[in-house]
Amino acid sequence: MTADLPGQKVNSRATDRPGDTSPFALGLLLRRAHLRAVSVYVEALRPLGIELRHFAVLIVLVDRGRTVQRDLAEAAGSDKAGIMRVVDDLERKGLAVRKAVPGDRRVRAVEITPQGVELFDAAHEAAVPLAGQLVDALQPGESEQLIDLLTRFAYPSGPTADVPDAPGAPVR
Repeated sequence: MTADLPGQKVNSRATDRPGDTSPFALGLLLRRAHLRAVSVYVEALRPLGIELRHFAVLIVLVDRGRTVQRDLAEAAGSDKAGIMRVVDDLERKGLAVRKAVPGDRRVRAVEITPQGVELFDAAHEAAVPLAGQLVDALQPGESEQLIDLLTRFAYPSGPTADVPDAPGAPVR
């Protein structure tokens, strides 16, 4: 069923199928793309003994350095309880450590260990051949174009990683 708008036909039922022009199409396609990418990266991480949620935290720690746990939760897309479980797992595996923040004994910062950095690098190496599968259907140059478009979509005002008060900014 379609509804006619001036100069445009719109499906009244949202799908994630190619050609869907509903107002939900972009979000649904992004979700499908995300699920596809997650399945590829889960395969890369499985032999290393970590899950994607662990790797998300390692990404933040490698990028930003020592980070207060509450900011780490926000930056990794987790909640307080979830980030505590992930950091507990990383500590048990020797991949991260919690340290007291000078001047506030209630606050803990998380820091990646040398073993964590080694695993982070190994994960990247393991993901390279699998990541190529994600863009096999694209023409030369289109993967770079897709990354550019998604970056502008995800950060409409530009990335805030270097802004000192940005969530997840490094602890000094």
